[in-house]
Amino acid sequence: MIPANYSNISFPFLGLEVNPPRVLQLGPLTIHYYGAIIALGLMLAVLYCCKRSKEFGLKEDDILDGVLWVTPFAIVCARIYYCAFSWEEYAADPISVLYIWNGGIAIYGGVIGAIIGMAVITRVKKIKLSPVLDLILLGFLIGQSIGRWGNFMNREAFGAATDSFFRMGLFNTKTGAWEYYHPTFLYESLWNLCGFVLLHFLSKKRRYDGQMALSYAAWYGLGRCIVEGLRVDSLWWGPFRVSQVLAGVTCIAAVSLLAYLQFKPHDPGKLWVNQVAAAEPESKPQE
Repeated sequence: MIPANYSNISFPFLGLEVNPPRVLQLGPLTIHYYGAIIALGLMLAVLYCCKRSKEFGLKEDDILDGVLWVTPFAIVCARIYYCAFSWEEYAADPISVLYIWNGGIAIYGGVIGAIIGMAVITRVKKIKLSPVLDLILLGFLIGQSIGRWGNFMNREAFGAATDSFFRMGLFNTKTGAWEYYHPTFLYESLWNLCGFVLLHFLSKKRRYDGQMALSYAAWYGLGRCIVEGLRVDSLWWGPFRVSQVLAGVTCIAAVSLLAYLQFKPHDPGKLWVNQVAAAEPESKPQE
């Protein structure tokens, strides 16, 4: 028998039990909280990047133009990444790959697509790519930290069964019992939040363009590699969890580059922000 509170989510260690809605109905308009939360994360990330754009030698217009380029690339690549490693779901009806409103995107694919989009827009605008990556990937940590709460609203992206202190309770309608899982959405959200705070302050003392981008790859890669190993909805390639392998390889490569570059001398004048400042004509004194 299914209890009346079957859609609740419980956190026994906090003594909490909540029932977050999946949608908000405003007359004929249906708003999915998952999409709204992702949009909120994107908006806050854009505001942050605009506010700090001058510190990286960029303009607010560069950021806003970039959003128009990056978003389509991110969505398309997030969908391609998911479908490529879940092809059995679409093989019988390949056209359904286009039905993105039915769900099925992958964050890592979105990151890859966003980087491709940034490479395109920086080439068009004749801007150095690495400082753009430094700033935008900081914003990504904001969006990813907030966006994971969309998974919470949808009761998805949780981990394997556990009786740990951090367990999250969900009612399994198939077994007719309450079961407890790792709240991996929460782990990743907190990891990304900590990463944002750390890299935000480190970015104020960056020594070379690309340093924050590599730091993002190392931090996010490490966290995702660990958390992905706890999830039950991973995308697989043979015996391997695709995102876990990608995260691990990315983390190792980024840490190796950071270690190598740490001991190399870096000319502050080569930072893009300083090049831009040096290229600007000095303002004439008023007569």
